[in-house]
Amino acid sequence: MNVKSLVKLGKGIAGASGLVSVIATAAFAEEITIATVNNSDMIIMQELSSQWEEQTGNSVEWVVLEENVLRQRATTDIATDGGSFDIVTIGAYEAPIWGAQDWLVALDDFDDSYDYEDIFEPVRNGLSANGTLYAVPFYAESSFTFYRTDLFEGAGIEVPSEQMTYDDFAAIAAQLHDPDNGVYGTCQRGKAGWGENMAFVGPLVNAFGGRWFDMDWNPTIDSAEWSAAISYYVDLMNNYGPPGATANGHNENRALFADGKCATWVDATSAAGYIFNPDESSVHDKTGFFQAPKQVTDKGTGWFWAWALAIPKSSQKVDAAKEFLAWSTSKGYVELVGESKGWVAAPPGTRQSTYDNASYIDAAPFAATVLNSILAANPADATRDPVPYTGVQFVAIPEFQGIGNYVGQQVSAALAGQQTVEQTLANSQRFAVREMTKAGYIK
Repeated sequence: MNVKSLVKLGKGIAGASGLVSVIATAAFAEEITIATVNNSDMIIMQELSSQWEEQTGNSVEWVVLEENVLRQRATTDIATDGGSFDIVTIGAYEAPIWGAQDWLVALDDFDDSYDYEDIFEPVRNGLSANGTLYAVPFYAESSFTFYRTDLFEGAGIEVPSEQMTYDDFAAIAAQLHDPDNGVYGTCQRGKAGWGENMAFVGPLVNAFGGRWFDMDWNPTIDSAEWSAAISYYVDLMNNYGPPGATANGHNENRALFADGKCATWVDATSAAGYIFNPDESSVHDKTGFFQAPKQVTDKGTGWFWAWALAIPKSSQKVDAAKEFLAWSTSKGYVELVGESKGWVAAPPGTRQSTYDNASYIDAAPFAATVLNSILAANPADATRDPVPYTGVQFVAIPEFQGIGNYVGQQVSAALAGQQTVEQTLANSQRFAVREMTKAGYIK
């Protein structure tokens, strides 16, 4: 039965004007499918999406995946025009590349109430290609060091007033490492993946003066700078990290820190809302933060990232998908999270209005530091030596996903003691040279 027939049927029922509205709404209702990452902010969005469903009559099917799996599924589906998802969760790496390849729907036509200018300019730029916005952010982040204030005080360790070196950081981790009492000196990402362990390792390499490629796109992974950085990482984690670190990504380390198992942790500023939330964290009242360490340079030591939502060109439900994005990344949504989940849990780093809100500033002692870290990150100047690419913890070229994943696997193998650092770098260099030659960067 078509929509006209349904409405005609409804009109024939005495006093059933409300029924007509319900039937018409149901007839036009859409079910959209969203592929997303299993982090705390998206779990909150999933919970609150029932309000959007009630408002619109539409429904949402959520496909919630671990980060590496999400990236693989989303990339495959979009590249093959699969059409499995109406909305995908992507980041500042994928959005400009996929937008330029015409894989995504442009998102620059929301009405004035959305207020694009309220979104921080670096975040908008990071999700755009050729001046067009292809993804809208639900949070943005840099990285900094979380630390246990009670452990620092108990050991007489002074909080650094300036950016410390990684050598100094290792000395603190050694001093606080107490595995017999269930506390590890530091917890860093060990799970393989360009967006997992390499999100930490990339800025670490930057700090040690390394880079992915020289100005002629020749890989430099077999350099002395890379060797120093990876050797440091392996020693740090084997000496002062938790056991089984190769299984730990962002979510696992966040849980360890929140449970009081880590003295220090260098990771995403966006995790602060979780760590400082008394409903989630046992150390919410004894956590502090300072800049991610430097070493021979301070360039590129804090990463830049935005998790965002985009619509694949293969979606058949673009209008409903846009309606969801306009709701879920709006100023009103930030207020909804703050009022229903506590302002400490509000999505950080995307909108000026969030930082103009006294309720958020009062609830989030980390707010100013997070914002300053995000705005200070410079993907166009993130290495000591000149490079032909942009990006802090990633290289903004399509080939990096494959290269970064491979190198992440090699680094994870070194951490597990399955091969030496020298073997790790040699294998990674060969793979990167082959891929860059195949792609035409190296002539």
